[in-house]
Amino acid sequence: MTLKTRVANGSLVALVVLSLVPAASAQESKSASLAKQLAAALDAGKLDSIAAKDPSAPDVFFAALYFPGVQLLVVSGKYSVPQLLTERVTKKEYRDVYLDLNGASVAESKVFIEDPGADGLKAKREENSAFDQCEVGGKRTMFDGDWKKQKMSEQDYLKSFSSADDRYTEILTALLAQIKKTS
Repeated sequence: MTLKTRVANGSLVALVVLSLVPAASAQESKSASLAKQLAAALDAGKLDSIAAKDPSAPDVFFAALYFPGVQLLVVSGKYSVPQLLTERVTKKEYRDVYLDLNGASVAESKVFIEDPGADGLKAKREENSAFDQCEVGGKRTMFDGDWKKQKMSEQDYLKSFSSADDRYTEILTALLAQIKKTS
């Protein structure tokens, strides 16, 4: 192998490695600090659930069920009788809103997020820990870092993660605003 070939190969390897760095850092969770804030607020308020209306859509609601130190289960969706959920949010019947949304929201509008650790979404599973999951309109994505097992390309997997993290961030922001109203 000539010196010129070695330099070219070395440059190619460096270029590939450097091109992967932005992709990895672009997947830092936007939801991490918000999930931790919500968990702390729920702990402080001695609450196991919270619910709110989507400020940008009158017939969409958000709700979370919290298991302290274990996980946060979050659901979002349209509800066929929004007045009922509006009344339940007003009465602080948050667990009932969660149950209604989880069981009877309009299927194609439903988003369900499982956040073990209540610490925000992570694109890859941390060793010896549960992984985050997101279901959107009936399609579940497991953020365990194994996109091949899910018959996805890495690009589609990262796109799905980014979309889920953005939606989770919106939901957490609204739930945090609701909990601040009630305290």
